[in-house]
Amino acid sequence: MLADARPIPEQYHEAWWYKDKEGWMTQYAWVLEVRPGYEEEYVRRHQEIWPEMVGALREAGIRNYSIFRYGLTLFGYFETDDIEKTQEYLANSETNQRWSEWMDPIMKVDLDPTTQFPHLLPLQWHMD
Repeated sequence: MLADARPIPEQYHEAWWYKDKEGWMTQYAWVLEVRPGYEEEYVRRHQEIWPEMVGALREAGIRNYSIFRYGLTLFGYFETDDIEKTQEYLANSETNQRWSEWMDPIMKVDLDPTTQFPHLLPLQWHMD
């Protein structure tokens, strides 16, 4: 294990804490899919993302959020200090609910039944 890295408690095994110049941070990632034929629509909707959705993500504690696409596969990466608070905020956000309903016809989303949040991927390796 890296000297400046440490795993977080077992119940959050999909996350990894690492130490940056400002202190301990957590990283998260997910994989989802765009439905075939909707690739350009997915891009368009994110180019025109609602300001209130960006605000909801920030209010949920999310930062350094990026989404990448390879074919139909989407890979999302974000950081937050408290994943439980992030998940709770988004679960109760009217804006997030509207965004999810708007995106549902063009995406395949596999939610973790215990969190109602996309399955989070376990980190395999990290380098600063």
